[in-house]
Amino acid sequence: MRFLASPRLLTVGALRMQHRSFSPKFTIMASRLASTLSLKDPSLLKTQGFIDGQWVDSKSGGKITVTNPATNEELGTIPEMDVTETCVAIEAAGEAFKTWSRTTAKYRHDILKKLYELMQTHAEDLAQIITLENGKTLKEAQGENAYSASFVEWFAEEAVRTYGEHIPSPTANVRNVVIKQPIGVVSILTPWNFPSAMITRKLGAALAAGCTAVIKPPPETPFSALALLARRAGVPDGVVNAVTTQKNVNEVAKEMCMNKIVKKVSFTGSTPVAKLLYGMAASTLKKVSIEAGGNAPFIVFEDADITQAVEGAIASKFRQSGQTCVCANRIYVQSSVYAEFASRLADKVAAFKVGNGLDDKTTHGPLIHDRAVNKVASHVEDAVSKGAQVLVGGSRIEGPGYFFAPTVLSDVPAHALINDEETFGPVAALTKFDTEEEVIKLANNTDVGLAGYFYSRDVGRVWRVAEALEVGMVGTNTGMISQAMIPFGGVKESGLGREGGHGIGEYLNTKLIVFGM
Repeated sequence: MRFLASPRLLTVGALRMQHRSFSPKFTIMASRLASTLSLKDPSLLKTQGFIDGQWVDSKSGGKITVTNPATNEELGTIPEMDVTETCVAIEAAGEAFKTWSRTTAKYRHDILKKLYELMQTHAEDLAQIITLENGKTLKEAQGENAYSASFVEWFAEEAVRTYGEHIPSPTANVRNVVIKQPIGVVSILTPWNFPSAMITRKLGAALAAGCTAVIKPPPETPFSALALLARRAGVPDGVVNAVTTQKNVNEVAKEMCMNKIVKKVSFTGSTPVAKLLYGMAASTLKKVSIEAGGNAPFIVFEDADITQAVEGAIASKFRQSGQTCVCANRIYVQSSVYAEFASRLADKVAAFKVGNGLDDKTTHGPLIHDRAVNKVASHVEDAVSKGAQVLVGGSRIEGPGYFFAPTVLSDVPAHALINDEETFGPVAALTKFDTEEEVIKLANNTDVGLAGYFYSRDVGRVWRVAEALEVGMVGTNTGMISQAMIPFGGVKESGLGREGGHGIGEYLNTKLIVFGM
């Protein structure tokens, strides 16, 4: 594949002058929009990109319309930026790195703690923004903001733990010292399903390590990214930058991966896109962290606590209407308990209330767009055509918004499309199995390996199955595994590296210094 060279860089100063006249107008627009959304602090809603401490529009003047997936109503617009603004943002991050990388770990700790406190203070507004642009229920959005803030808090503490070491030398009068240094400018590309948490999981680690960043938020959910309170927390100009784009996403992504100023790329999204970005980053052998697609098995053994297993399946499968990378995608139930599990799960799902996430009675919101609904519908139609039975749901919900009825399918054959592809929607596909050996083979029969779940009260089986599943994360007798302090990531084609936990190491270089005496 041939890539075009980057256009001549604008200076940061020139970009500021170019857009300065637009700032008052867009500030008024943002304030009006925030007022209609009932935000307590209207200034949280930003409708421009953020480069070198300035809110800026695009050079072309192009706009991206952001809509509420529950109503199809327009929420506002953001700039359609291109490679020109991307280069300026990268250049600004490169200049800021020269000073930010030399700050003390304690200084960075304090700023991140301030950011954490601000996210707590503005939790109600930040959650409302997530619900409006993503569609998830307000309760889930509040949970995401808490989860998002937990990464900032965790990495604030990790900032002061980037220890080096002394390695004894076999040679007299020589001392070996290893130190850790920030890797440099980081490109961060994130998905729409967790518009706040997928940024802080990366950005928190990068800032704690002493790196600077350029963020490309998804065009479906940009306001959550732009509302992050880095500037109020005292983060210096140029340390955090955000470039918004939709139609220019290919050229922007190329620049973020291939620009020589950038030293690391961190991406969360689909496996096909991950492979493309990985190839681009390889042009300069950048360090890469990738969290790509999943196809999580959820296994219920005959000795499981069925009540607990049903609750775990609901938590894992139907969280955010099935739009998470660690959602249960294939549910395998041992034959002797299959009928009981299927009946109890169907009863629970039938009681769900689907609707606008801002409605207190809503338990499950919309999908993100019409393409998502079409994919879910195609998976259900394919499974039914191959012998599956619809126990609950199974169809679109007509009217405004992108809704698909929460669905439970029974007797789903192993060769159904839903077992080969990540559905990313509210469909629980149940398949019977007879033996442990059989289900391990079924569970591992996929090219990806992000997460897996199983329920059993047999201690020996717990260890055997946990070790046998070819995934990066296992939930045993639980449907929820995400936490700030654990290593999050997968194996096979689900990605490279780990986020959360001690993931600050992904943003550090290891340097050996050998002292002769």
